[in-house]
Amino acid sequence: MDYQVNYINTELKLSCYEGKLFKTEAAFQDHLLVWLLSGETKIIQADERFVFGAGSTFLIPRNQLATIINYPKDGLPHKAVAMHLSTKRLKDFFDDKSAKSEIGTEKIIHFQQHPLLDSCLNSLIPYFEIQNDFPENIASLKINEAIAILRAIDPKIEAVLNNFEEPGKIDLKAFMEKNFTFNMPLEKFGYLTGRSLTTFKRDFQKAFHMTPQRWLTKKRLELAYYELTEKKKKPVDFYYEVGFENLSHFSFAFKKQYGMTPRELMGQQ
Repeated sequence: MDYQVNYINTELKLSCYEGKLFKTEAAFQDHLLVWLLSGETKIIQADERFVFGAGSTFLIPRNQLATIINYPKDGLPHKAVAMHLSTKRLKDFFDDKSAKSEIGTEKIIHFQQHPLLDSCLNSLIPYFEIQNDFPENIASLKINEAIAILRAIDPKIEAVLNNFEEPGKIDLKAFMEKNFTFNMPLEKFGYLTGRSLTTFKRDFQKAFHMTPQRWLTKKRLELAYYELTEKKKKPVDFYYEVGFENLSHFSFAFKKQYGMTPRELMGQQ
């Protein structure tokens, strides 16, 4: 199998991918702490790119739009430990602790190597080999240990982990102009802008005078046209970054809007 996942419990997993690449769109409801054992991970946000290699440890904050692309590298599969830090668990953790939560973040957080963090994450590996039900109290202890270590080695992380606010109603037009490349269900776009699906569609029509689906396709193809004509990129190098799931669908949509395929346009340059 190209892709395998082994769970300690619902909050701890070890994933292994041996295919060409594995892409997903994310706006996780939990913070996700990732320890990359081998391979490479590329994370694309609206205004920033991150590339992480083997040995990297990073946190993807909850409710943040990102395209995540995982690659095998150097003859090794993409292998990673992922730990979900749920709101419930963090509320329980911080319940009797003094903490501040004035400042959050929309950025991926990269942690420098530290013996405490390395030791904690390394200690998880043997547990993935246990086939029987893993004791929940031990899994809970390991997650709480990781949270405590993150607080000890990075004082700024507390403002992220101890912030439990849900998205409020924000400027829909500015948000969509910034995040149109992400393939999220409309319900998710609505939630991230502080709206129900019905209100999101109504406000979207007022802002853009067309349906979300039509506008998203139009914007993505305009960006693709720019990548082809100005940056001279090949479709295979960017189609997933502008919001398309596969190359054939991208080529079909591009021809429908511009009257020629990307290949035909490139031939004219």
